[in-house]
Amino acid sequence: LKKVSTANISDALHRGGWIKGVKPVLNENFKVAGKCITVRTYPGDWAKPVEAIDIAEEGDIIVIDAGGIGPAVWGELATNSAIIKKLEGVVIYGGVRDVEEIIKLKFPVFASIITPSAGEPKGYGEINVPIKIEGQIISPGDWIAGDMDGVVVIPEEKVVEIANRAM
Repeated sequence: LKKVSTANISDALHRGGWIKGVKPVLNENFKVAGKCITVRTYPGDWAKPVEAIDIAEEGDIIVIDAGGIGPAVWGELATNSAIIKKLEGVVIYGGVRDVEEIIKLKFPVFASIITPSAGEPKGYGEINVPIKIEGQIISPGDWIAGDMDGVVVIPEEKVVEIANRAM
């Protein structure tokens, strides 16, 4: 999937799968693809996103629903932890901070908001439950593909079919 553009994947999904409202933070050409770990958390509560890093396996992509608003649930420290864990990237429907450092680290982050305001670890939320972002349902085990055009979710049961169609 890393060799295929999100535009081709969206076309293979009959112009579907696009996770609206999130944009790439990196300002260079890149492509990511991987199985997703889902997180539902409250705006600014970064406890569950950090816990998801511990649960995730190499190559996974964490997808966080933080309501699409700030404060930040992700920053430089979470990025460093994700890099050590060899995660593929993170998609945040909510706030991210420390963008300058994240760009230097070249870790793929997609977010709906960039904010200087940090959240707090309150511990509310859930990991690996279905989430809904801008009408798009994302379930644990679905696949995520992302590039400079945005992010597309591929249902787990259709990954092989969609990858073949997109190529």
